[in-house]
Amino acid sequence: MIAHPPLVIAVDGPAASGKGTIAKALARHYRLPFMDTGKLYRACGLAVRLAGQDPYDAEAAAAAARCIDPALLDDPDLMSSLNSDYASIVSSHPAVRAALFDTQRAFAAQPGGAVLDGRDIGTVIAPDAPAKLFVTATPEIRAQRRHAELAGRGGEQTLADVLADIHARDARDSGRSAAPLLRAADAALLDTSTLDIAAAVAASIALVERALGHGGR
Repeated sequence: MIAHPPLVIAVDGPAASGKGTIAKALARHYRLPFMDTGKLYRACGLAVRLAGQDPYDAEAAAAAARCIDPALLDDPDLMSSLNSDYASIVSSHPAVRAALFDTQRAFAAQPGGAVLDGRDIGTVIAPDAPAKLFVTATPEIRAQRRHAELAGRGGEQTLADVLADIHARDARDSGRSAAPLLRAADAALLDTSTLDIAAAVAASIALVERALGHGGR
């Protein structure tokens, strides 16, 4: 019997591009464990907020990253707009990324494989992943999606404010010195601007199959 290497699928992309939904669907399709690495940074940001600390304080953020309370991963405030800003800021610190590196690498190194979504999975965390996707959409579409999501949770931000936040976060994520948001050279590009969820998931599975040489699983 021929042994198949672990199937690691790296899904990267900017905020509200649909990468999380796609990554979860891929994990279900291929029956693989899934990690939303963004939640680690959100939890770090939330820890900094709850402690009343400055997210631009690299030492305080790194200390929070080294001892994240697992309960924070299920905190209702984790996905709030304010916490998104904190997460984006703390994730720009090299020391924070270093603190969370081993956790992510260990998850990706599971014998059977895994699906991880984030912003540096294909470039830093799992550069040898056999299947990589870079999921994107226009800032306007991403702002509409995030605005609808926040409104559904009772948020009162205007669409214009959400779009401004999207642009600011894109600038921070792409411009940071440590593991910036980049499309890996061997990552397939998936623009979800005009796709509904079903179409985006179908397209992502097709791209993974292509990366695997249509070998299936």
